[in-house]
Amino acid sequence: MNVDEACAEPEPSEGGWPDVPGDTALTIKVPEADPLVRAGFPAHVTVLYPFVHESRLDAAAHRELGALFAGHDAFTLTFAEFARYPGVLYLDPWPHAPVTALAKDLTGRWPEAVPYRGIFDPPLAPHLTVANSEGPATQDDAYDALQAELEPLLPLSCRVNAVHLIAWDGTRWQDRAEYRLGP
Repeated sequence: MNVDEACAEPEPSEGGWPDVPGDTALTIKVPEADPLVRAGFPAHVTVLYPFVHESRLDAAAHRELGALFAGHDAFTLTFAEFARYPGVLYLDPWPHAPVTALAKDLTGRWPEAVPYRGIFDPPLAPHLTVANSEGPATQDDAYDALQAELEPLLPLSCRVNAVHLIAWDGTRWQDRAEYRLGP
């Protein structure tokens, strides 16, 4: 799979958030969880979506992002439990604190980067989406069955050494940069 395919994510459906070309996000890739994901995109935990428009990311901004992330130690996330948001089956990463600390530092520096465009109040907790295609009439049965199928594969652990900047080109999400976490 090439980088473009690895970051492909369908445009949100009506009632979701409209991604526009140049939108960016900062994510943690979790390839260990790819076999569990049925959502049509690679396994990841979002640190901040949306971030700033890609046109604003010059060399100075990339240096600042690099320094910000280097100021956070690498960490391990463990995925041992499923949880649900309406219409979404997800894995709950533990601990939340390192991911929320990254998001807090980012929004402190770039306050215009409002998590999930402010749609959710309170903002969504860190999560790894497993499935999100079922409607209200079918989601409980479908997600119960999927959860029962996948639970024997848990727990999963993932060492997080980097955060990835991805950008929406109007068709798919593509990798743009990787920022290493500290020692």
